[in-house]
Amino acid sequence: MKTYFPKTNDVRKDWYVVNADGATLGRLAAKIATILRGKNKPTFTPHTDVGDFIIVVNAEKVKLTGRKLYQKTYKSHSGYPGGIKAINAKTLLDKKPEELIMLAVRGMLPKNTLGRQILKKLKVYRGNKHPHKAQIPKELEIKEVRGA
Repeated sequence: MKTYFPKTNDVRKDWYVVNADGATLGRLAAKIATILRGKNKPTFTPHTDVGDFIIVVNAEKVKLTGRKLYQKTYKSHSGYPGGIKAINAKTLLDKKPEELIMLAVRGMLPKNTLGRQILKKLKVYRGNKHPHKAQIPKELEIKEVRGA
């Protein structure tokens, strides 16, 4: 018996819309990363992009639990001495909520060429509207399960 490896052309990629209204950031990002990577499909292959496209709407209404809104910081460096910049989650959520979700999902994807390719399939928008009506996206409900 031979192992089946799907080719890039054989994979059917669907489009899904996720409403981030009231969703917890980490839990939402974990579900999105799983679907983007294709781990929810029986044809999952670690070295191939078999995942689906995800459209996230209402990015500004995502929640952070505890004191993360004020204590969590995102850092970047310009490459010059003393060029480190830090911004907390509250400021980032107010100015660029799309970036907050992108950074959370990016941290859950592989740190290589495949991870960068997969991240391009994530589309995040502030508000309820998105320009991907032609792709006929399906509504995807992200259920939060708390406790075990």
